[in-house]
Amino acid sequence: MKVHVDIAYRSLNHYGEELCGDKVKITRTDDSTIAVLADGLGSGVKANILATLTSTIISTMLTEGAPIEEAVETITRTLPVCSVRKLAYSTFTIAQIRDDGQIYLVEFDNPPCIYIRDGKIIPLEQKPRMVDGKKIYESRFRLQPGDILAMISDGVVYAGVGQALNFGWNWDNVSAWLARTTQKEKSAPRLASSLAEAVNDLYLDRPGDDSTCLIIRATPQSVVNMLSGPPVDKANDNRMVHDFITSPGKKLICGGTSANIVARVLNRKIETVLDYSDPTVPPIAKLAGIDLVTEGVLTLSRTVEILRDYLDHDADEEYFRRLDAQNGAAMIAQILLEECTDLRMFIGRAINPAHQNPGLPADLSIKMKLLDALCELVKRMGKRVEKIYY
Repeated sequence: MKVHVDIAYRSLNHYGEELCGDKVKITRTDDSTIAVLADGLGSGVKANILATLTSTIISTMLTEGAPIEEAVETITRTLPVCSVRKLAYSTFTIAQIRDDGQIYLVEFDNPPCIYIRDGKIIPLEQKPRMVDGKKIYESRFRLQPGDILAMISDGVVYAGVGQALNFGWNWDNVSAWLARTTQKEKSAPRLASSLAEAVNDLYLDRPGDDSTCLIIRATPQSVVNMLSGPPVDKANDNRMVHDFITSPGKKLICGGTSANIVARVLNRKIETVLDYSDPTVPPIAKLAGIDLVTEGVLTLSRTVEILRDYLDHDADEEYFRRLDAQNGAAMIAQILLEECTDLRMFIGRAINPAHQNPGLPADLSIKMKLLDALCELVKRMGKRVEKIYY
């Protein structure tokens, strides 16, 4: 069975530093996902450069098919041991996850990964190995849908040392906390955000070290079908609705005209929901057999804004409160972020004159531009997108 990899991370900078000394690099290939977490020695600019070099070199070499030995050798020869502290200039953790769930894990001087299944911590069988004079630990296993793998930097296990806690949070406590939290918060973005917030609280909002929490969650394929816009030729209404309805997965309709077409073809009635919380977002509607029906341009515009905010900024508790809001835009964004592995767009190319900027040519529909922007954001989240035009 094909497994989708849901990945999210959150980093906290050492207090007083503008740059983080940890660096995460995520690369998706045709048949696998490669995640690298590098922790540069110290903090600030120097640590950031070291971690960036490490994560970029490893990610690039593995993506190009180089063996792990070659990647580790390149790193150890490029970044030698610190002459004063006798420590590697950068530590790292690598996870390469195949589409069938097979995972190859390499750890070098970072805290051990945390592997959770059904709320229980699963010990990993680590095999030590010497590569170019450096001891690395390798693990090979298969992820099952619902499994969680957490990669953390040492700032996480030392959280609170000398402040909220005498000796820091330690690995056992972090693991136990994460195992409990997976029972109530399932998505990778929420888990990464929650863990980072807990670390920040233990540091009393003044992190004494760069701290990164990277969460990998295996999920089964989950298709979301979204229909928006009427076909150019009205004769294609039935075909568009048939293709949309018979496609497996969740069903979303964005746009009043689109909803009316589906209701007419299926001979069903649309009911507007008037108890909505945000007056700036038009109300949603109900249509039998459809998971969500929203207005078009205004709702799409807000959805794009919510998803772009997630990708361009750190998602915190305030962000997830926005995501959980009971309005059409937030509901679409939540489905695409947390419940979707594949987005299938059914797009009608007919131009609505009301959606036009008089200064733009007719082929540059505002709604079309919003749909294109939405698809690009979903791709940036590592999900597959298919567009079908009518």
